[in-house]
Amino acid sequence: MKRVLFYIALFASIITYAQENDSSTVSGKVLNAANDQILENVHIINLSQVIGTITNEKGNFNIPAKVNDTLYFSYIGYKPLQVRVTNDWIKFGEVKIKMTELGIALEEVVVADVQLTGYLEIDAKRIPVYNNYRYSISGLNSGYEGGNKQPGAVNKVLGAIFNPADFLYNIFSKRSKELRKLRKMKKDDEIRNLLETKFDRATLMALLQVGRLDIDEILRNCNYSVDFIKFANDLQILDAISECYEEYKILDRK
Repeated sequence: MKRVLFYIALFASIITYAQENDSSTVSGKVLNAANDQILENVHIINLSQVIGTITNEKGNFNIPAKVNDTLYFSYIGYKPLQVRVTNDWIKFGEVKIKMTELGIALEEVVVADVQLTGYLEIDAKRIPVYNNYRYSISGLNSGYEGGNKQPGAVNKVLGAIFNPADFLYNIFSKRSKELRKLRKMKKDDEIRNLLETKFDRATLMALLQVGRLDIDEILRNCNYSVDFIKFANDLQILDAISECYEEYKILDRK
């Protein structure tokens, strides 16, 4: 009986070890779908493991991945691409990934007339300035951005502090699985470098599995201003959502 139990335990440990080490590296080359031109500095993110890399000067890349992981390819001027890792890819090695260019045309450009005079002191007063304020309260580590400095902003901040559970729970509880990736994203330099240069939210949407409107909703309910939501880069958005989610987890435990 003891021998049978020993073999069962040994077999279970082998399976566990194999599962824990069921990971490998996949490689490939990224090309322009129209002319097979090599694409350098394409950002690749393993959405399943939250790991990032970029293509080298020859368009080649290597990234840790296992079967059924999803790789997200992003490059300025090209349509983002998601590719599933298969057994054949891992078994046979390098594959060619072809990305399609986006046709972007400006139909209309509107230039606002500020009517500058040439005198710095006068012109400085004429240029519109959009100020948003983040409020902090003694005893609380986090800040709250109420938008423009006006009486309603203070009430908005206080309301979020004293009754935060409702909106935080509704937003985050349904997305907890995806939002757990936030810490990994913040630690990966390649992902941070990519997000710092982007403003379209596409990579964030792929990483968090949420829509553009969901991201805007999260930021609004976390008391970030309209200007911040419109103009912040994707890295700033990531940090803002992460900060708000960490606050939610603390409140939820209480």
